[in-house]
Amino acid sequence: MYPFFKRLFDVAASGAALVLFSPVLAVVALRIKRFDGGPVLYAGRRVGLNGTTFGMYKFRSMVLNADRIGGSSTPDDDPRITPIGKWLRRYKLDELPQLLNVLKGEMSIVGPRPQVQWAVDLYTPEQRLALTVRPGITDYASVRFPNEGEILKGSTDPDRDYMEKIHPEKMRLSVEYVRTRSFMVDLLVIAQTAAAILR
Repeated sequence: MYPFFKRLFDVAASGAALVLFSPVLAVVALRIKRFDGGPVLYAGRRVGLNGTTFGMYKFRSMVLNADRIGGSSTPDDDPRITPIGKWLRRYKLDELPQLLNVLKGEMSIVGPRPQVQWAVDLYTPEQRLALTVRPGITDYASVRFPNEGEILKGSTDPDRDYMEKIHPEKMRLSVEYVRTRSFMVDLLVIAQTAAAILR
């Protein structure tokens, strides 16, 4: 019953949130477009349920072709981040388009954060448990690491430092979520995420 109610909640919550935040979405989209005329959304390739890949939507917070001139881990002082992008990342507004991924069934409101392919290729057998559920917009790791960019600030190799300083604990929390998930756990994670953003 839990998977059915979780999916029902995902559809209802993401649909309602898209309507509720539609004025914010429109203003953000306009500001991004006016900055450099480039695309508003960025669909980064991520690995989801059962190892399938999908395009995870975000408001574009970096310069055009940023993925071709740098790594996938982004410190707060990354020169690829645009002025509007810094503001979006600070308040997590760049993540709002992932509500579309939830509606499409590629993601859930709560679940392990999806990773890029090269990081998934390094998973241990235990860590691959994270691929047995839909990835989410938020989870325990999102609460534990509300600003990964701050941790990586000043790094000369953000991808390496991410794997050393963040990835192990992030994956431990992802596996913990998979093993203990329930509707009550999901509600707790949502409440903790809201509190972390407000702080």
